[in-house]
Amino acid sequence: MATATITQTATVKPLWSPLFQRALPNIEGKTFTSVIIEFPPSARSAPHRHGAAFVWAYMLAGAIRIKLNDEPTRTCREGESWFEEPSTHHLLVENNSTKEPAKLLAVFISNPGDPLKVDDDGKQTRWESAHHNRFSTA
Repeated sequence: MATATITQTATVKPLWSPLFQRALPNIEGKTFTSVIIEFPPSARSAPHRHGAAFVWAYMLAGAIRIKLNDEPTRTCREGESWFEEPSTHHLLVENNSTKEPAKLLAVFISNPGDPLKVDDDGKQTRWESAHHNRFSTA
């Protein structure tokens, strides 16, 4: 009698690494934050938004597939960039490669203290400058 084997794999998630954060002295109430986001092979972000932040992203290596709001799904490759308006909904962000990592630089202009990422399930990613420039999720 043949038996079926079911293999469950955990979702591989991107890794956020902080680079720099500073209040913008000439724009009251706004903060500049830059991060490197690494996508191991097959990594995928949960659907999310970046709140009231303006975001600019630049692909440093590899490629990711993204679907923002009602736009068509597209692939962004090394050397390409895009801009996101506040509250842009990320329905899909994934490294479709099973072998090659992908990496991007993301720059946020946001309100001080706002989370940089809020998943649709409510999980938040915040900058923790008091803790050696790391991110926390809750």
